[in-house]
Amino acid sequence: MLTQAQRDIVKSCVPALKAHGLALTRNFYTRMFEGNPELKHLFNMSHQASGEQQQALAMAVLGYAQNIDDPSVLAPVIGVITAKHVSMGIRAEHYPIVGHHLLAAIGEVMGEAATAEVLDAWAAAYGQLADLLIAAEQALYTQAASVPGGWSGWRPFHVQQVVRESSEIVSFYLKPTDAGALPPFQPGQFVSVRIVDAEGMARIRQYSLSDAPHQEHLRLTVKREDGHGDAPSGRVSTMLHVDVAEGDVIELSFPQGHFVVDQQKATPLVLLSGGVGITPMLGMLGHVTRQQPERTIHFAHAARNREVHAMNDWLRAMAARHERLDVEIYYENVGVHDVAGVHYDKHGRMDAAQIAANDRLADADYYVCGPRGFMTTQIDALKQAGIPDTRIHAEFFGAALA
Repeated sequence: MLTQAQRDIVKSCVPALKAHGLALTRNFYTRMFEGNPELKHLFNMSHQASGEQQQALAMAVLGYAQNIDDPSVLAPVIGVITAKHVSMGIRAEHYPIVGHHLLAAIGEVMGEAATAEVLDAWAAAYGQLADLLIAAEQALYTQAASVPGGWSGWRPFHVQQVVRESSEIVSFYLKPTDAGALPPFQPGQFVSVRIVDAEGMARIRQYSLSDAPHQEHLRLTVKREDGHGDAPSGRVSTMLHVDVAEGDVIELSFPQGHFVVDQQKATPLVLLSGGVGITPMLGMLGHVTRQQPERTIHFAHAARNREVHAMNDWLRAMAARHERLDVEIYYENVGVHDVAGVHYDKHGRMDAAQIAANDRLADADYYVCGPRGFMTTQIDALKQAGIPDTRIHAEFFGAALA
């Protein structure tokens, strides 16, 4: 049980975490991977190499310390973390390992300031957080296993079809190897893919489901992440593009995630995507047009050019069938064979504020997904246009929070 004195000690560490949180998390991950290398498969090592994972964990630890008196404030963040953990197969037995290495890292980074009282307080704080996460994750595992077509852990799927959508994006159509029912899910959710590399290590990555829920198949639409600068190529996306063929088997987690459309509303819906961020929007669009055909939808997508633009024909066909759906495509670099009104609608970058100025979209909810820079720009533009936070919903790619 975390005492008030221990809470006060944890809060007193906030300035140190602001100054040295990144050093702490770097130390933690180094220790854990050296002491328990079998856990490497649970992490995206590209995010480790770039420092993105360490930064994300540093911010999560800081947020927990700042709100140690009332962790319920962190409920939205906890929801994101638990969904990601369950999709990766993290279980209760992993938490003592993490706790051991985290406390050792605190002791080394804080040095003499890490007194017995400080370490005891952090042990109690970590225990409180671990209990909270374990309970929430177990509830998700139980729920996933209890629904028709559900499961807990990993389920093998046959690759029924592989379709090239653009020069860098491929769709995989998947069916369970047991020929059983497909799981219920909410459009916008993601699954984890587990695939074994040439060295025999299982690699896990998250990909949005890119189709509306039905019983024909699950579809993943994956961009091949080529390296540039200091950033390495995406290990799993490359394996999927190069090594996975029709008839192969890959393993999936049960769908998770909170980036979903509120279907209790009938107000306009605006879907803003950049690049491969289009994937969750495809499922949202397909589902809402089927379930709420009278709902106004504005689908805006930004791509570099036609060469990398996925699903344009499908989107145009959907717009032709649904009079309350507008599709607006932005190309940053128009090619000589790109035709306005056919391949794209506007030359240049998307401006969410200009979209929000449309009277037809009054009281709309905005869903934003894409590369981090694109999302930050669009969210800032929406806020400057007076759209309240409660009507802006976002899905960031990248490292998990913890």
